[in-house]
Amino acid sequence: MHLHDVWFVLIAVLWTGYFFLEGFDFGIGVLTKLLARDRKERRVLINTIGPVWDGNEVWLLSAAGATFAAFPDWYATLFSGFYLPFLLILVCLILRGVAFEYRSKRPEERWQRNWEHTIFWTSLIPSLMWGFVFANVVQGVKIDADMEYAGNLADLLNPYALLGALVTLALFTFHGTVFAALKTVGDIRVRARRLALGLGAVTAVLALGFLAWTQADNGDGASLVAAVVAVAALVTAVGAVAAGREGWSFTFSGVTVVAVVAMLFLTLFPNVMPSSLNEAWNLTVTNAASTPYTLKIMTWCAGIATPVVLLYQGWTYWVFRKRIGTQHIADAQHVADARPVADA
Repeated sequence: MHLHDVWFVLIAVLWTGYFFLEGFDFGIGVLTKLLARDRKERRVLINTIGPVWDGNEVWLLSAAGATFAAFPDWYATLFSGFYLPFLLILVCLILRGVAFEYRSKRPEERWQRNWEHTIFWTSLIPSLMWGFVFANVVQGVKIDADMEYAGNLADLLNPYALLGALVTLALFTFHGTVFAALKTVGDIRVRARRLALGLGAVTAVLALGFLAWTQADNGDGASLVAAVVAVAALVTAVGAVAAGREGWSFTFSGVTVVAVVAMLFLTLFPNVMPSSLNEAWNLTVTNAASTPYTLKIMTWCAGIATPVVLLYQGWTYWVFRKRIGTQHIADAQHVADARPVADA
C-alpha cells in the first residue's frame, strides 16, 4: 500500500472520529429544545458535554489539516467548491463555542435564553450541512480539467444531498439522545429513552433509503458490507435503548455512525472527489496527493501525536463518566460558571 492510500485511510478515520464524537455533541445541542422542559434540564444536557465538546472539535481540525497537507488539490477544490456551506458551518461552530462560554455569565433570563437558542441552532445547522457536503462529494460535482470546481450553489441542491443532510441530522440527534440517556438520571433519562425509540425509527427509514441509493449508484462489495453493518447496528441500538441498556445502545449508535462514514469513503476510493463532468477529471488519491517525502514526514508526526490525543481524550471521558441530573444543578442563577460543566 502506498503512502497516499494510507493517508486516505487516516483521513477517513479522522472524519469518522469527528462524526462519532461531535455527532452526539450536536445531538445534545438539538435536544436542548426537543427534550429539556425547563432551564434546569437544559443545563443538565449542556453539562453532559461541558468537559468534552471542545476536545471533540480537535478531530475536525486534524481532518482538515491532514487533508490540506496530504491532498492539497482535494483540499483546494473541496473548500472552494463548498465555500458557502463551510462558511456557514464555521460561523455556527464559532457562535456555538461562544454560547457555551457566555450562557451563564449573566443571570438575566433573556440573556441565558438567547444563548440557549444559539446552542440549538448552531448544533442543528452543522448537522444538516455535513450530510449535505459529504453526499455531494460522494455523488460527484462539477470539476473541470484544471481540478477546479466549475459549478454553483444550485448544482449542490439535489435530492440525494438533501436526503444526506436529513440523515446526518437524524442520526446525530439519535446518537445524542442515547448519550443523554446514558449520562443522566431521573425523569430526563426516562424521557430520553422514549424519544430515542421514535428518533431511531425515523433515522432507520432515512438511513436505509440513503444507503440503498448510495450503494446503487457507487457501491461495491465492501460498501455493501458497511451498509449492512450500519443498518444492523442501528436496529440493535434501538433495541438496546428499549431494554434500558444505554451503554450498549450508545456503543451501537456509534457503530452506526462509523459504518455510515466508512461506506461513504469506500464508495469514494480511489477517488477523493469525483467529477460529474468527465471521469478523467476525477480527483484521485494519486493525482491530488502531496509528494512522498511530505507524506513520510506527516506519517512520523501522526504516529507521535495521535496516541497523545487519544490518551488525553480517553482520560477526559473517564474522569467525567458519572451521570448527572437536576438534583446536581444549583438553583442559584446568579452564580456564573466559568465552564458549562461547572453548573453541576
